[in-house]
Amino acid sequence: MTELLKIKNLKKQFGSKVIFDEVNVSVEKGEVISVIGPSGAGKSTFLRAINMLDTPTDGTVSFEGNELTKLSEKKLDTLREKMGMVFQNFNLFPNLSVLENIKLAPLKVKNISKQDATKIAENLLAQVGLTDKGSVYPDSLSGGQQQRVAIARALAMSPDVLLFDEPTSALDPEMVGEVLAVMKQLADDGMTMIVVTHEMGFAREVADTIWFMADGGIQEISTPEEFFEHPKTTRAQEFLEKVL
Repeated sequence: MTELLKIKNLKKQFGSKVIFDEVNVSVEKGEVISVIGPSGAGKSTFLRAINMLDTPTDGTVSFEGNELTKLSEKKLDTLREKMGMVFQNFNLFPNLSVLENIKLAPLKVKNISKQDATKIAENLLAQVGLTDKGSVYPDSLSGGQQQRVAIARALAMSPDVLLFDEPTSALDPEMVGEVLAVMKQLADDGMTMIVVTHEMGFAREVADTIWFMADGGIQEISTPEEFFEHPKTTRAQEFLEKVL
């Protein structure tokens, strides 16, 4: 398999507070990673450090052979186009229609024609089950629908990896399933994904690898089956007792 992402000795510190330290992990092309752990473990900060939205204090992140920590902002922006990000709170533009939200980045960044951008956006809306919502504005959609639009928007740039920051945590429980179904389909289609999530069912069923993060670092890396059936560390055992 092809190594897409390599993280070495990654550290993030705010003042005297160390969020995480000595993180060493890698991601293969087509792999689905679930990052799980207690609240406050630094999972979201870690995800943002992967694409340099939060600059690491120390260590390196290499993506497709490029060491992101050493690049100019311009080169970093070019590589970020290949790293789609789906946030907890959708971050859609309320003044643009659903279709315009999805078309915006391909038009502005890739300079493709309006006709091609529209076709891409329409295909992606069909993919996330929202064919009839292109002309409406985000405020008229449910949270689950908005998050599916946000996933379509991230896919519009044809990324090589998708980073999800707790994509269902802002949703009402009945809307969680529709978003997870889209993510599961992406995984089945071979999309490389790193998903920070509290959804243990998704982590168990869809992920290839679990990264368990707690107490300032990644404490355990294993398959879902190993992690949920036979957690190695006391910290993981305590965590699972509380969430399962």
